[in-house]
Amino acid sequence: MTARDRIIDISVAISPSLPVWPGDPRITIDLDSSLERGDPANVSRLDIGTHTGTHLDAPWHFIPSGIREDQLPLDVLIGPCWVADLTALDRQIEAADLEAADIPLGTRRLLLKTRNSELWTTHPDTFVSEFIAVTPNAARWIVEHDIQLVGIDYLSIEPFDSPNAETHRILLGAGVIPVETLDLRDVNVGPYRLLCLPLKIAGADGAPCRAVLLPATPGGE
Repeated sequence: MTARDRIIDISVAISPSLPVWPGDPRITIDLDSSLERGDPANVSRLDIGTHTGTHLDAPWHFIPSGIREDQLPLDVLIGPCWVADLTALDRQIEAADLEAADIPLGTRRLLLKTRNSELWTTHPDTFVSEFIAVTPNAARWIVEHDIQLVGIDYLSIEPFDSPNAETHRILLGAGVIPVETLDLRDVNVGPYRLLCLPLKIAGADGAPCRAVLLPATPGGE
């Protein structure tokens, strides 16, 4: 059975050791009530930021007039997607790389598999700033090709040293939803069906998601 014939969990597990973006809240998980202590149930307290683990960005993250996370159209988050193989790149993703990646015309949901995914094996507990991300010209390519959702396999769609979040502003300003911190190690290039459902947090700028890939269905949607 190939990877494409089964459900693939492409989310990372939230734990105190999971890397977070520098300056974002650290992850804490505490057991507030415990059966072992005589409480009636185990109940944990979770303290995280809205951009922790596998998550999506709402336009309001960088666009003052943008919609909030709980206003996102769910049909963008569920449906056919294409996984593009960019693992040969050892630099940031340019528009020419996407043009050469054999992404089918009409793709609306695009996941970018890069060498970042191997960081979940080699550096699972450590933030690495030298990750592969999307340059502004590649972001414009995504917008120009009417892609509605784009995912990447590390903490940000944006290069670490980006001075003004231009990639985010281009994507979110056009209504393209970035999904970040995916784990695509077990995913082959090709078509799938994506389910990427975030927590519904009123007025939020983003939210953690459970993202999975299913086998592609005939006829698309």
